[in-house]
Amino acid sequence: MKQVVQNYKSGELALLEVPEPACKPGGVLVRTVYSLISTGTEMMKVSEASLSLVGKAKARPDQVAKVMQSVATNGLSATYRKVTSKLDSYTPLGYSLCGIVEQVGDGITDVAVGDLVACAGNEHALHSELNWVPKNLYSRVPAGVDPRHAAFGTVGSIAMQGVRRGEPQIGDVALVIGLGLIGQLVVQLLSSSGVRVVGVDPDPERCKLAESLGALTCAHPASGIVDTAVDELTHGAGVDQTYLAAGGNTNDPVELAAKLSRDRGRVIDIGKCKLDLPWNAYYEKELDVRFSRSYGPGRYDPSYELEGRDYPIGQVRWTERRNLECVLDLIARDRLDVEPLITHVSDFSDAVSTYKSLNEGELKAVAVLFRYPDAVARTEPVVTSARVGLIEHKAAPLPAGQPVRLGFIGAGNYASSMLLPHLVERSDVQLKHVSTTSALSGANARRKFGFAAASTDIDDVLGDSSIDAVFVVTRHSSHAELTRQALLAGKSVFVEKPLALSADELQKVLDAIEESGNDRLQVGFNRRFAPLLHEARGQFGPRVGPATVRYLVNAGRLDHSSWYNQTATEGSRFAGEGGHFIDTVSWLLDADPVSVYATGDLQVTLGYPDGSTAVITYAETGSSGFPKETLDLTADGKVLKFDDFVRASVYSRKKWASSRIPKGRDKGQAAEVDAFLTAVRTGGPMPIPVASLAATTLATLAAQSSVSNAAPVRIELPNKAGAPA
Repeated sequence: MKQVVQNYKSGELALLEVPEPACKPGGVLVRTVYSLISTGTEMMKVSEASLSLVGKAKARPDQVAKVMQSVATNGLSATYRKVTSKLDSYTPLGYSLCGIVEQVGDGITDVAVGDLVACAGNEHALHSELNWVPKNLYSRVPAGVDPRHAAFGTVGSIAMQGVRRGEPQIGDVALVIGLGLIGQLVVQLLSSSGVRVVGVDPDPERCKLAESLGALTCAHPASGIVDTAVDELTHGAGVDQTYLAAGGNTNDPVELAAKLSRDRGRVIDIGKCKLDLPWNAYYEKELDVRFSRSYGPGRYDPSYELEGRDYPIGQVRWTERRNLECVLDLIARDRLDVEPLITHVSDFSDAVSTYKSLNEGELKAVAVLFRYPDAVARTEPVVTSARVGLIEHKAAPLPAGQPVRLGFIGAGNYASSMLLPHLVERSDVQLKHVSTTSALSGANARRKFGFAAASTDIDDVLGDSSIDAVFVVTRHSSHAELTRQALLAGKSVFVEKPLALSADELQKVLDAIEESGNDRLQVGFNRRFAPLLHEARGQFGPRVGPATVRYLVNAGRLDHSSWYNQTATEGSRFAGEGGHFIDTVSWLLDADPVSVYATGDLQVTLGYPDGSTAVITYAETGSSGFPKETLDLTADGKVLKFDDFVRASVYSRKKWASSRIPKGRDKGQAAEVDAFLTAVRTGGPMPIPVASLAATTLATLAAQSSVSNAAPVRIELPNKAGAPA
């Protein structure tokens, strides 16, 4: 594998071929997807390496002191050999990354192979294709978080620890000196905590960036603008905290901190800057000077970092790992935005030239990421629908007393046995026209269900202005196109699952909605309407924390003559059926999936925004004597158990069990049809938002993509339907 290294003696940077690390107990082996260059700490190290020996000594007086002690203890000759040997060795770079767990060591139970994790540590989160990372230095990335953003986890933790050391309170005024990477993150963390922030930096572009991320005013330290802003915001009292996020050898930051701080204010040193404190200024205001040690408690403690011994939360609330988890949570909830900080993304193969460009000033950047193309390809395929920017449209209600006039395209076995029987006896419905591929099947449907007319031409249905709503109940391959045409014709549409067999087909449906302004669409996901499942969900009650769901679908083998076997034209069996089960889980969790990981035996793992997970096992090799669908939902100390639409129970402080075994299995078709007709009649919203229909469809398609790529797939819907684009 390859790793970025530097020779501190010569300053040489190299992308070196090194052996792969072993997966030791107490940690995980992580394949890097993105790693972040710390444009402060790392570039300082790179710059120092290019200095002469005298320059290095001036830059690191702490190391000179160690050398002198070694001379006194071991003699000049031995110390010289030791120092030159160390200087002439390659040292690693990097300490913040995001990657995929490739192997799990003994004793690790909180992550599994394939999980996306953020990693920390200048010995464990290196710019390297593979890293072994101990337990307390990684954290699972919440579903939906971009791996590029998760790579900021460590630097975000450094900024967060600095903010914690400042102990800000709502309404405080804070000064951030230095608006590089850490400073920009500090600005956002303070702003999101209700603190009014003023920033200082000589670079006007960084000042503009900080203002866009929440700072009230930012300016050059010599401009006088900051002084005026602080005076106005604090009525002349001075800032409550000053955060030193600057580097360099100037003493200006600590002098400015003293000048603009209030009496007994706090000064927190996060960066590595000169700290020649002006005694009188700090004494007269009795300023509280605090240091912030890296990413938080646990740093530099081998028992915590290497042996995995956590500190009790009652004693140490925020450790390295808890800070890392908190940063990722803020990113997941859009409370910390790191996207504007990404100045440049470079392929890992160009690492050396990227460092040189940064060091020589050719590349001016706040944050630079290394992208590991092979890992990205394996771990980050994205199924996305880029144009879901739909506004929910209200429809006019039908005139009072007018029945809902329906047209059917297709009248096969499912339509005849599961849908039409719920319509034929309703006085508020008029079956106007049925179109089928076979004249005889149309005639049979007209005779059995009382359609006013039958034909083999779909235009007879779509072109009939008197028809209010159309049911599309044909083979899978035609669903998307017929739905698109019906929406453009201004009809309300009920289409059986699946809505589409590809992302392109789905996009055409969404484009038709946007073009026509007609979003009157429902997909036949009937299970969410099943009465017994509704009753069980009600007994389970509201959910607070993340949930886990296990859903076993004992699908059984297909008859060899089934048209479901025509995968070349009709899609895979799971593409046709899987949406049922994904939609059911999403309804139970009241959220749409944001990630999918599927294995070849069709065990599909779904990730949800709040950290909930669901595993759907779609089995074709089980016994026909076993129930077809069994589901368990666990959260908040409660368990919901659902057995094949026959019985259900909820285990909590008091156990609830369904009171009776229903006659037959009501899977919700009647309630589903009723909900659709109510929406058409009243002009109210459709039972399932279009964005949810799209997310379920994409997740169903993503399962096959995940199997093909042996990698997780992210689901992205940039603009939710129901909200302005």
